[in-house]
Order: sequence, then C-alpha cells, then structure tokens
Amino acid sequence: MCLLSATSSAVLRRLYTMKPQIHAFAGNPIISKTPKPNDPFSPNSALQTLKAHLLNKTHNPISPNFKILPFKKGNPLAQSRSPNWHLGWLSLDEIVALLGDSEVGLSDEGFVYVGSMAEDEVVYWAIDVKGDEGRVSEELGKREMCFVEVRTLMVATDWRDDRAMGELAIAGHARALLQWHDSARFCGSCGSKTFPKEAGRRMQCSNEQCKKRIYPRVDPVVIMLVIDRENNRALLSRQSRFVPRMWSCLAGFMEPGESMEEAVRRETWEETGIEVGEVVYHSSQPWPVGPSSMPCQLMAGFFAYATSLEINVDKKELEDAQWHNREDVKKALTFAEYEKAQKTAAVKVEQMCKGVKHEQSLASNFNVESGELAPMFIPGPFAIAHHLISTWVHQGVPPPNIESRSQHQSSSSLSSL
Repeated sequence: MCLLSATSSAVLRRLYTMKPQIHAFAGNPIISKTPKPNDPFSPNSALQTLKAHLLNKTHNPISPNFKILPFKKGNPLAQSRSPNWHLGWLSLDEIVALLGDSEVGLSDEGFVYVGSMAEDEVVYWAIDVKGDEGRVSEELGKREMCFVEVRTLMVATDWRDDRAMGELAIAGHARALLQWHDSARFCGSCGSKTFPKEAGRRMQCSNEQCKKRIYPRVDPVVIMLVIDRENNRALLSRQSRFVPRMWSCLAGFMEPGESMEEAVRRETWEETGIEVGEVVYHSSQPWPVGPSSMPCQLMAGFFAYATSLEINVDKKELEDAQWHNREDVKKALTFAEYEKAQKTAAVKVEQMCKGVKHEQSLASNFNVESGELAPMFIPGPFAIAHHLISTWVHQGVPPPNIESRSQHQSSSSLSSL
C-alpha cells in the first residue's frame, strides 16, 4: 500500500470529517433503531399481537397500529398523489379482506417486519401477494393502486423530497427482505425447508439435526472513480447493457479474503489494465434493485488514484473505458435532464395507477437516455456513481442547482481531488 503524501492526508482528513450524505435507499425512517425485545414495537412482540388478531379474527382496534405493504413479484404497491407517488400501505383488516379468501390463504408467516415508528404507534410489515394475483390487482386497481417496479419508483422520485426518498428506502428494504425470503426457502447445509423467525428477520432450518440460522444476504460491491490527478482526468466506462451515451464508474464484487481497497485495485486492473495506488473512501449505498439472486448489494464508493495511464479494456467486462477531462464530465452533469426523466417517470407511475396502458417501456421515453440534451451523461442522483463523479467535478462542493439530501451540508472543498 502506498504511503500517503501530506496533501493526500489532508484530503483524507477533510473527507472523514464531512457530514454523511444520505443516498437513495439509505436513510430509512423506520429502521434507524431496533426496539428492545419487550417493547411492543419489537419484531417478536408485534408478531404475537399479529398472530392473536389473525387467530381471533377480530376487527377490534390494534395497539400498536399495523400498516402492511403488499408486493407482487418484487414490486411494491403504489398510488399516485400528484405530483408524487406514495407507497400503498393497507391496514391489517384490509389485507385480511383482500387475501383471506385467496388461493394460498393468509398466515402470520407471510408477514415480514420492516420497521416501526414508536411516536406514531405504528408497526410496518411487508407481504408477498401470491396465488390469486389477478383478482388482487383488479381490486386494488379500483382504488387507483398498482404494483410498480422499485427501479421505476427510483427514477420517479424527486431526490430533493425527504418524504419520497424515505418511502423509496422503505420499499427497497422491504423488497430485499421478501426477495431473500424467496431465495432462502431451503437450507444451504442440509437441503431441508426453512421457516421464518423473529418476524421474518431471519430464517431457520426445520431439520432438528441442523437448525441452521440464516440471515438476510448482503453482497458487497466496490464502485470507484479512478482519477488521473496530474492531467485532471477521470476514468469512465461503458457496459453493453448501458443505454446509449451513458458512462459511469468502474465497479465489481468483492472476493473472499480481500479488503475493500484491494478489491478496488484488483477490479480496476482486471477491467482496464490501470494500476491504482491511493484509495480513498467516499460513502456507501444499499442497492436493492439488482437481480433477485442478490436481494441487496451494498455499494462502497471510493476515489482511486491511478499510477499508470494506458488503458487495456477487458471486452468481456466492458464495452469501453476512456479518460475524460473535468470540464467534459461537468457538462454531462446536466440536472435539467435528470429532472425531465424524473417528471416523465412520475407521470408514468400516475398513469399506471389509473390503469393507463403503455406499449413502450418507461426507459424508452426518457430523453435523458436518448442523449438529446448532451453528448454524454452519467447516472442520475439516485446512484452513488453520480455523487462520486459530482464530488470530483465540483472538487467537493455540491453544484449550485441541486440540494444534497444529507443530514448536514458540508462546505468543505476537496480541491486536491
């Protein structure tokens, strides 16, 4: 590992003292602290209350109050209240009426605890709608509710709206848990069936000789902006799956037995042939919108300083990788494009909830993705890649036409980046 220069050490100190930025899918307002076991809002206590209510089939008021978010095939229930979407929370009585007579029935094991808000006396649950999905969707459609992909909600979310970003974080967290439940139905050690414990926050093998405990899966990924400090350039790459003209940071999964810094150096060299010296941490972001086999990735963002400059692209991993100067990248940070995409997606969600059919996919109509407004663009503010690139472009100072969603705004200038 390279020794840090005095200048680099100063940059590091400023980085580590910056106030934390809350990315999309982080800052979940209902999971900041897990209640103690004897607290009525704790997972196990809330589950006992839920069981009693389902068993007795009573319509008496519940304390604490329960709100349930239905999902279908990984997509949460949403409703549109112009100008923004909202999650489609239902009461326990509404869920019982909706699913009680479905093909698969309704049991407490189908509910997954996703958090609580003690000050409002509310416990939040998620449930996967299976069985009579057509009838359920039809019933909910009468209330202008529909199941929407989390990625679509992500693009439709105004990143400056704390309420909307909080709901997006809840949707991502709940989706990750339900997708994990679906992939952890059998024990990886003995092959026996598993069953939920702690209100769905973990699974356990049903084999008495095994009893393995299984916890939610998180896959760590490093994502890095590689910087040529001497020539004031950054390395951006394209994958074949990217929409036209989009460029982003390098990224890759960590391997067992390596540190994050080692993963940054290895992935950069494997994909581009660039050697990296210093590695500086920026921030992290949960990413629950990957494939169902990986219910939640954790993106750890870094600045990586190149010690070699010749690019040798691994065509199996990337379509292209190029050095871009600061001014060209700055032009790609055109927030009017992201705002247009966000507003377009928000209208689409509203129309979906009202039952309007579209032949084209949501992405096909985004001008930001067709490249009409700029010769190149980078991922929007919902992605950590955007904030890595933006921090470098603006030398640590947030651009004037966007408010960072953070607990505290830092005025530190990372002029050495």
